[in-house]
Amino acid sequence: MASDGVVLREGVALRPQPGGGSSDRDAHNSGSTIHSGSAVWSLCWREMLRFVRQRNRIVGAIGQPVLFWALFGAGLGPTFQLAGAGTDVSYREYFFPGTLALILLFTAIFSTISIIEDRREGFLQSVLVAPIPRWSMVLGKVLGGTVLAVAQGWLFLALGLTVGMKFSLPGVAAAGLFSFVVAFALTALGFVIAWRMDSTQGFHAIMSVFLLPMWLLSGAFFPAESGWLSWVMWANPLTYGVAGLRRLLYLGENAVAGSGWMAALPALAVCLTVTFAFAVATFAMSCWIANKRTTGDLL
Repeated sequence: MASDGVVLREGVALRPQPGGGSSDRDAHNSGSTIHSGSAVWSLCWREMLRFVRQRNRIVGAIGQPVLFWALFGAGLGPTFQLAGAGTDVSYREYFFPGTLALILLFTAIFSTISIIEDRREGFLQSVLVAPIPRWSMVLGKVLGGTVLAVAQGWLFLALGLTVGMKFSLPGVAAAGLFSFVVAFALTALGFVIAWRMDSTQGFHAIMSVFLLPMWLLSGAFFPAESGWLSWVMWANPLTYGVAGLRRLLYLGENAVAGSGWMAALPALAVCLTVTFAFAVATFAMSCWIANKRTTGDLL
């Protein structure tokens, strides 16, 4: 309580108004919204600054997937035959959307590792005791990683156009926007895993046995065939993100979109729906786990 009837509430000075307390509540809600927005922007900007200052992360996040794309494209290209596509689709072209998804995944991994580092340095504890809602902290961290992932994804899309990949320009633009949703979902998933981790070694172990197989079983590296493996791939939410990227890259190309191998992919509406639901679910899970007390590693 301050002098002259001014009430201090969560750092916002509210002066009683005659005739009721609605003005107090409006001022409090406005102040909370401003604080939440500032927290989201500050944490997002901090993630981007940290990434720019650590150039080895740039090399690891985009260099390794590009190397995979070049080497696997050269090694598997001569023996690759996609059913229903004839000889028009090379393995390098088939693997292109999968490499884009791998770049988004790697950036999500590297950005959410910072949660473990922030906990060690005491920064995370300072954020948790700040008078802001937990969702704003989660959104700031996730948005920061998402923006970084999308920026690197756009660089890779530009690289594909320079080496003669036959994608439509409207499709590249649409795939760039869709990659934001995919990156948001993967970054939020990485947040859920990193929040329970005490060591970066444990996070890398989870990445090796969960995140990378999730990418491999998304149709990014090889198409889904019949059998039990195809059921696992269709149950994988990232499958619809990769399939959506494939369909959007060929947006407007009727000859390609109507070919047999494209017809076997999930419909674009299904890909959009599942990917948006995946992003909402992982973000909700991130907010839920950030409000819980945790002790020790995930395992």
